[in-house]
Amino acid sequence: MSEVKDGELRALQAALAAEHAAVYGYGVVGGRIGEERRAEARAAYDGHRARRDALVREVRALGAEPVAAAAGYALPFPVTDPETAVRLAAELEERVAGVYSDLVRAADGGRRGSAAAALREAAVRAVRWRGRSVAFPGLAERAGATSAPATPTA
Repeated sequence: MSEVKDGELRALQAALAAEHAAVYGYGVVGGRIGEERRAEARAAYDGHRARRDALVREVRALGAEPVAAAAGYALPFPVTDPETAVRLAAELEERVAGVYSDLVRAADGGRRGSAAAALREAAVRAVRWRGRSVAFPGLAERAGATSAPATPTA
């Protein structure tokens, strides 16, 4: 596999791993979110499941085995009530946006467009959850990091 395609495959696998973590994380969010935001959490959960399934197909189309979901993921903080559930949802979206920004850089053509759309969707959901935005979604959380973690946590 060429170096470019190898980098694109690594970025696809990282996006898939992030989507697995987001699906898990939204399961936790759904258990603690308040009734007034439950439909929003369900829509985000469904969106991440759909993205995950599409990424599985893309990885297979490149002749690779898709990265599997972990049995569980470490949460960045305890989620015990609706407020921490909202905070986790925002964190999940910011992390997913960061991984899709990597895929935008690694891909081209239609895959780059799909990654940019996923980045935009995650950034919009993060703003809705957090109530504020950042200048460059997907990049702000990486400002102090040297590289993305190999296995994202929910």
